[in-house]
Amino acid sequence: MSETPSPRLREVWLLAATFLIAVAGLIYELIAATVSSYLLGDSVRQFSIVIGVFLSSMGLGAWLSRYIEEAIRGFSWAQIALGVVGGFMAPALFFAYAWLGEVAMPLYAMLIAVGVLSGMEIPLIARVLKSIGVPDFRFENVLTVDYVGALAASLAFPLLIIPHLGLMSASLVFGCLNLLVAGLSLYLFREFASRTQWAAWAVALLCSVAALIGAERLVSVAETQLFEDDVILSETTPYQQITVTQFRGRTRLFLDYSIQFDSMDEYRYHEMLVHPALGLAPRVANILILGGGDGMATREVLRHAGVEHVTLVDLDPRVTELFRERPELAALNKGAFSDPRVTIINRDGWQFIENSDETFDVIILDLPDPKNIALSKLYSRQFYTLVAERLSATGLIVTQAGSPLFARQAFWSIAHTFTETRNPLAPGEGLSILPYHVYVPSFGDWGFVMASFAPLAPRTPDLPEDLSYLTAQTWQKAQVFGTDTQEIAAEVNDIQSHALVGYYLDGWDRWFR
Repeated sequence: MSETPSPRLREVWLLAATFLIAVAGLIYELIAATVSSYLLGDSVRQFSIVIGVFLSSMGLGAWLSRYIEEAIRGFSWAQIALGVVGGFMAPALFFAYAWLGEVAMPLYAMLIAVGVLSGMEIPLIARVLKSIGVPDFRFENVLTVDYVGALAASLAFPLLIIPHLGLMSASLVFGCLNLLVAGLSLYLFREFASRTQWAAWAVALLCSVAALIGAERLVSVAETQLFEDDVILSETTPYQQITVTQFRGRTRLFLDYSIQFDSMDEYRYHEMLVHPALGLAPRVANILILGGGDGMATREVLRHAGVEHVTLVDLDPRVTELFRERPELAALNKGAFSDPRVTIINRDGWQFIENSDETFDVIILDLPDPKNIALSKLYSRQFYTLVAERLSATGLIVTQAGSPLFARQAFWSIAHTFTETRNPLAPGEGLSILPYHVYVPSFGDWGFVMASFAPLAPRTPDLPEDLSYLTAQTWQKAQVFGTDTQEIAAEVNDIQSHALVGYYLDGWDRWFR
C-alpha cells in the first residue's frame, strides 16, 4: 500500500482544484449563453436568463451538498459528472438543434445540471479541508481562489478560448479538465476512492478525449445537418461565428448561424440598398458604408462613375479579409476590396462615426438585423444623429430596415426614428424619409429607409447600366406598400428603451415560432 499523501499536499491541491473548477464552471456558463444567443437570438436576454438559471442552480447545489456524507467522494463524483455534462454541452446542443430543431429544453436542462454540480464544489472542498486538519482554515481563502478563477475564465473566453478552440472543442477541453481534477483527487485521496469511481472516471475520460480528438469531425457532422449545402468555411472569431456554404456554384454566408446573403438572389438586396440613394444624390464622390463586410454593397457602389472614394467600416477583420483574399469569395464582390478607391477600416461603427470629422455624400448602413441591444443601438435616434452630422448638405442616408411584412412594427419604428432624428440643417425638425421594399427570395419582403435633410423630389434615380433587377418601373413599385405592410404606429428606437428589439423579436416569433 502506497504512503498516504501529506495534509499539506492535499491542501495545496484542493486550493488549486478550486481555481481550475472555477474556470471550468464559468466557461460552461459562457458556452451556454453563447450557444443560446446564436440559436435563440437576443444575446442580452439569453445571457441574462442563462446567468440567472446558472446562479440559482448553484445555490440549489450548495444546499444539496449537505446531504452528501463523504465529502471527498461526493466532490470526485461531481467532477466526473461535470466532465461529462459540461464537456458534452456544446456538442449536445448543436446536435439537438440540427436534428430536432429544439435547443431551449436541452440547454436549460444541462445548464441546471452543471449549475447544481458546480454549486456543490466549494462546500465540499471546504469540508474536505476541515476534515484533513488544515491549520487556521478560513473559508474566505477558498472563495478568493474561486473568484480569481472566474476572472481568469471571463478574460480568456473571448480573447483566447473562442478564437482558438471554438465552442465545440472548448466544451470538451474543459470537460477533460474537470475529469483531470477528478482523477488527481481520487489519487490523492485514494483511501476513499472506490473501484466504481475509478471505472467511471476512466470511461468518461476515454470518451471525452476521443470526442476531443474528433471534434473537427463532430463540427462537420453538426454543420451538415444545420446547413442545406456543403460547408466550405467555418470559423469562430472574437466577434462571431462565420460559416460559408456552397452547392452547385451557389454560395451563402451565415454569421452566428443567421443567413446574410445567398449568391443566387443577393443582387436584389444590394441593388435596392445602394442604387436608389446613389442615383438620387447630387454628388457621390465620397461614400461611407457601415457593415457590408462581404463587399457586395461596395461592388454596387463602384458601378457609379462619380465615386472617388469608399470607406467601409466593418467590425470583424476576418470577414473583410476572407472576402478580399479568398478567390471564390472575392469573385462574388468582383474584387471590390482590391479597388484603390476603397479603404477598409475594422472598427465598431458607432466609434467610427463618433470620432470621425469627415463628411460623406452618401452613407449606407448595411448592418445586421436589430435582434439584440448591441445591434439595436445602431438603429437608434442617438446613432442616427451622429450619422446625420457626418452627412454633406445634399447627402443621403440609407439603411436596410428588415421585413415590413414579418416584422412590420420594427420596420416602421426605424422609419419613425429617422423622422425624430435632429436635422442639423433645420433645427427643431427631423429628417425626411423615403421608405421602400423589395422581394428577396432568401429573406422574403425586405425593406429599406432612405433619409435626407430635405424632402426628395419625386424622380427616377440615375441607374447604372446592366443591373439585374432595378429599373425605373421596379423603383416606382418599390415605394408602394400593401395593406399588410403599410405604415402603423411604432415607437422611436432609443438607446434607453430599445423598443425596436421587442418589435423585431415579436414579429419574427409570430411568423416562425
